[in-house]
Amino acid sequence: MRTGNGLVIFAVVALVQAAVAAPVESSLRPKARPGSVSTTSAEAVVTLASAAGLSTSLRPVARPERLSSQEPAVVRVSSAQDKKFRKWIEGFRGRAQAAGIKRSTFDRAFRNVNYNTEVISKDRNQSEFKSRIWDYLDNATSPPRVDNGKKALRSHAKALRAIESRYGVEKEVVTAVWGIESTYGTRRGTYPVIEALATLAYDGRRGKFFEAQLISALKILQSGDVRVSKFTGSWAGAMGHTQFIPSSYLAYAVDFTGDGKRDIWSDNPTDALASTAAYLKRHGWKTGQPWGVEVKLPKGFSEGSAKRSIKRMPSEWAKAGILAMNGKVVPDHGRASILLPAGKSGAAFMIFDNFTVITRYNNSTAYVIAVGHLSDRIAGKPPIKASWPRGYKPLSFDERKEMQRRLRRKGYKLEKIDGLVGPNTRKAIRAFQQSIGVKPDGNPSKTLLKQLKGG
Repeated sequence: MRTGNGLVIFAVVALVQAAVAAPVESSLRPKARPGSVSTTSAEAVVTLASAAGLSTSLRPVARPERLSSQEPAVVRVSSAQDKKFRKWIEGFRGRAQAAGIKRSTFDRAFRNVNYNTEVISKDRNQSEFKSRIWDYLDNATSPPRVDNGKKALRSHAKALRAIESRYGVEKEVVTAVWGIESTYGTRRGTYPVIEALATLAYDGRRGKFFEAQLISALKILQSGDVRVSKFTGSWAGAMGHTQFIPSSYLAYAVDFTGDGKRDIWSDNPTDALASTAAYLKRHGWKTGQPWGVEVKLPKGFSEGSAKRSIKRMPSEWAKAGILAMNGKVVPDHGRASILLPAGKSGAAFMIFDNFTVITRYNNSTAYVIAVGHLSDRIAGKPPIKASWPRGYKPLSFDERKEMQRRLRRKGYKLEKIDGLVGPNTRKAIRAFQQSIGVKPDGNPSKTLLKQLKGG
């Protein structure tokens, strides 16, 4: 489904197009995103790359950098490549018409389309967007994201209550997806969808997938749900408040406002939020069941028991000594598995069927935990209590902002003092560390802050 945010933060969900597009799965949004990953140890990294399928999913995934930086301006150039691109468009015209696209729709959609080098650059450089799960969660569930989620929940309370009543998906969960996907609508993506998808389809690396999405996008235009001028999204074609890819939009988007359009691009997020709830419901969401619960493991617990294939009722896990962080037995919400995203030295979770449902939106363990934990925090629940095996003493949110201010004062280029540690901040950290002759690990640690203070 997912996501063209101000920053493209994408992973993907593989969806097939059944009729219009049904999930193929691996899973970014009622639009499937491309790619996702699971973290199984402290050494495993969570790669959240837009539209580059880390698995086989279709939709762009929330990337750490998207959570913390601005989306670059679209760059268009004319070149010899552009001539080849024009020739490809003419060849594609026939395939689009065979798929039911009218000539008038095609001409309107491609009137100002150019080969977009910025899109290709994004697609070619996804490997640099990596983050360990704790770093990703620091950004995805940062204090501002939690506070803004609570404000968004209050501001759209009436619509969210109605959506929850209709689809049975808790309003906090829908709000959390919105927060991760587009920072509550503030980063929906500014790339022209037709141009981005046409560039990627022509480029050929995942040509068939993107050409199928391009045809779906043309069908959206042809339906009248959106005008060409408003048809924008991420560089990988993820659209709207909750970042649907075109095929997922056709299959799952809903007109909740009753105005005759499934408008996920409008400043009014109602249709987008309802579409997200409809998508999760269609994939088996169980009302009242948590995505997961943080738990304590008994001494001697075998990591071999922490498998998604091993499911027991919470009361059975309790007999093995696995309890909630308050020392009580986790209620029997349904059969559950134990998840250790960073091994036994990190946080442990008892996860339920709703965890798997969220993977259909984005098949990334880090993403699902981020959505689930953010929804818990928006609902007033506490932060994750266990520590992560970072290998250093982490900074608080306010300390991270102080770190950024001090880096900027020393001449390192940082656009924002936001407490979010993305690629730009890590680059500045490493440059500073190199300047003082210490290992350039890029970690936002207590030691780093002391060094910045001159200690």
